[in-house]
Amino acid sequence: MNRTNFAIAAIAITAAASCSSDTPPATSAPAMPPVDAIATVNKVADDYYAHVMSTNPETAYFSGIELDRHDGLQDNSLAAGAANDAAIDAMLAELRSVHSDALLGDPAWITQAYLLEELEGIVGVRVCRTEVWNVNQMGGWHSGYSQVAQLQPIGTAELREQSLARWSKFEAYIDQEVGNLGEGLKLGYSAPKAVVQRVVDQVDGLLALETEQSPFYSPAARDDDEAFAASTRVIVEEQIVPALRRYREFLAGPYMERAREELPITANPNGRECYDASLRSYTTLNRSAEDVFELGKQTVEANKASVIELGKAAYELTDFTEILRRAKSDPTDRFVDRDELLEFSREMVERAEAEMPNWVSTMPQQPVLVVPFEEHEEGTGRSAHYRPGTDERPGEYRIPLYNPQDQSRGNAEATAFHEAWPGHHLQVAFAKGIEGLHPVTEIIWFSGPGEGWARYSEALAEEMGLYTTTTGPIKRRAWPARGMVADPGIHLFGWTREEAIEFMMESGRFPESMGDQMVDRIAILPGQLTAYDSGGLEILALRRQAEEALGEDFDIGEFHDRILENGTIPLPALRAHIERWLAKQ
Repeated sequence: MNRTNFAIAAIAITAAASCSSDTPPATSAPAMPPVDAIATVNKVADDYYAHVMSTNPETAYFSGIELDRHDGLQDNSLAAGAANDAAIDAMLAELRSVHSDALLGDPAWITQAYLLEELEGIVGVRVCRTEVWNVNQMGGWHSGYSQVAQLQPIGTAELREQSLARWSKFEAYIDQEVGNLGEGLKLGYSAPKAVVQRVVDQVDGLLALETEQSPFYSPAARDDDEAFAASTRVIVEEQIVPALRRYREFLAGPYMERAREELPITANPNGRECYDASLRSYTTLNRSAEDVFELGKQTVEANKASVIELGKAAYELTDFTEILRRAKSDPTDRFVDRDELLEFSREMVERAEAEMPNWVSTMPQQPVLVVPFEEHEEGTGRSAHYRPGTDERPGEYRIPLYNPQDQSRGNAEATAFHEAWPGHHLQVAFAKGIEGLHPVTEIIWFSGPGEGWARYSEALAEEMGLYTTTTGPIKRRAWPARGMVADPGIHLFGWTREEAIEFMMESGRFPESMGDQMVDRIAILPGQLTAYDSGGLEILALRRQAEEALGEDFDIGEFHDRILENGTIPLPALRAHIERWLAKQ
């Protein structure tokens, strides 16, 4: 099967593989793993799963898990955080007592790979003290709980009672956030002012809604019980809205006055240690920020050369900047209105789904819907994203329809392929159909392999012939690895806001209006934007390795099944898995 250029040169692919210093060897599996080792790992997995479901049951709604009860709410007090730390330390110590080689040949090897990375990552990022500067425009608690309310099950007397019980606790949760932020200021921790203002604006959007339009009234709006509606209204109007108003006034007033002006995480105590831990947690790779930065620069230059090849064919241009300028000004690349954007997105997802069976051997059956943002989400800086489905509801590719005239058709294609087919939806739905994986794997997500697959999918979609625009492949190739440069550039290497915006906007992937949003995203999620291409490069390196090893016997569908069959397993474990598979061939 012919394959097009993935827009990443061989130098970058080789570097991606060689920088994975924590890659375990592809050892052969013993005939029978020790029973006690398997039992220990499964016990820790059971304990961690139960711990998360009891202390943070909201996780289930974003992992496609059905809960027995729907009245729980996370305790966000600092005392509860300390108790959580102690529980995690005990589970990690027990897990470390088992050597991973003793588990080869049993699903417990996969379970341990997930848990070790998860628990060690949690311990590592404690140095960041995020709980005392938890102001986040990219999916903070105010946004997350808005979605939980919209997913709150209703329809029976018991479920209505559970809904009222949960949301009666939310006022205290909001007030505790104010207390946590105050403690952070005393200790010298804060979010950047630009981020604080974005969250203030988002909370203003929630406060501006009439009660019936509030996401927190959603349970009542979806039920037909008048008494339940009246009780929910009281909770929203007399508890949640006043608490949100207190939170907003604190952010805009005392907190804003003392929030840091600086973007880099190094402005907070132990900032460099935080960045290193966060980078490892997101990517799952033992790769230094300096190495990420250099690999990113090499990859960006290789991608520029690839864009120039496309520019010659499309516009008869050989200058990278001119090619992107032409692509951005292409009059055929804009949407007329919201309806056209929505219909275009739905057509792309349907087209990709129809082609998908030719590129995976195992096709998941769960559908994905293209769903517009709710009114209160529009214009808040949140980007399109994927929400996993359950056995009862499909997955959702959720998109903003805000300012459709500023949105690019080519970018819309790349984003749809990233989030739905062959990206996140395929990845998540595939994992849900795997038998034998411990349920704990459903509540753990690593950006390196997760976003890495989605980035790989943007290129795979080009190989599949899914792009219908001229601008899609050009902009798609111009963007990868820029996050690997801009992210450490801002946090460690002294880049200004203007330098970062210029570097990222040069790709043409996003509207100019998104430059500030991208910088503020990097500021509040240190290391996260590096994970997409750290993972994408690793997956592509594994594919090239498999193609070279198998020659004419290489089957793209089987390779993708092997990549996906353990979910978003940490990248070093994924490499070990693929190398063992190749050795058996």
